[in-house]
Amino acid sequence: MTKRSISKWMARIPIAFAALLLVAFGLLFLSPRPPLTTDPATLAGDGSTLDYCALPVLDGRGKRAADIAKGNTPGCGYRHFPLPILAECSEPLAPGAADLRGLWLGVAGNRVGHVERIEQCGSRTVITTKGLIHDAGPNSTLGETTNDTEGSVLFVVGDREFCPRTSASMIWNEGVLEFHAFGQGPVVVRRFLEGDRLVWEYADGSVTRLERICRLPEREKLPERRGRGIVLF
Repeated sequence: MTKRSISKWMARIPIAFAALLLVAFGLLFLSPRPPLTTDPATLAGDGSTLDYCALPVLDGRGKRAADIAKGNTPGCGYRHFPLPILAECSEPLAPGAADLRGLWLGVAGNRVGHVERIEQCGSRTVITTKGLIHDAGPNSTLGETTNDTEGSVLFVVGDREFCPRTSASMIWNEGVLEFHAFGQGPVVVRRFLEGDRLVWEYADGSVTRLERICRLPEREKLPERRGRGIVLF
């Protein structure tokens, strides 16, 4: 290969890199959102009024996980803490699943003060926190991955907020709930019990330990809006 040919190829590298960035940006921010299938009554209800130490009885007498519509995030985040997605579900937990259900508060590690609600029923898990609803497993309306949003608003056009899309499956591995990016990709999040505490490991290497609480803290009723929120038009 001549020096001239090498120079041509070298000149194309920045163009190819820029093209990849544009494609990634389009997939993250401009690809169509999945339809919102969360029960409107669930979103409208006030989840801050509940006692989360009174866990549902999973005796199989009510609905199965697959009978209930998928919960997903409205827009880039809910406006107030909603009611539980799986309130009517009583399917026993799947074999190999640890019982992580309840409301959790970060007390040690990288994200002290973080609050999240975990629901489980059958093979389904729903995590509600910081404006987001991530729901994975069998349901009556959409696929089994979360196929949702990260929730951090990068820019705003008119009255529309743009936040990055995410998708992950939640798979149990010897008592550890592993989040696989894009369904079958690498593990990006792990949650598991360590005694009475919940351990949350994130892809950035951070580790947070959480304890069960019964009531939602007042500050969590209305989630803080995240992201730069640059207004373009």
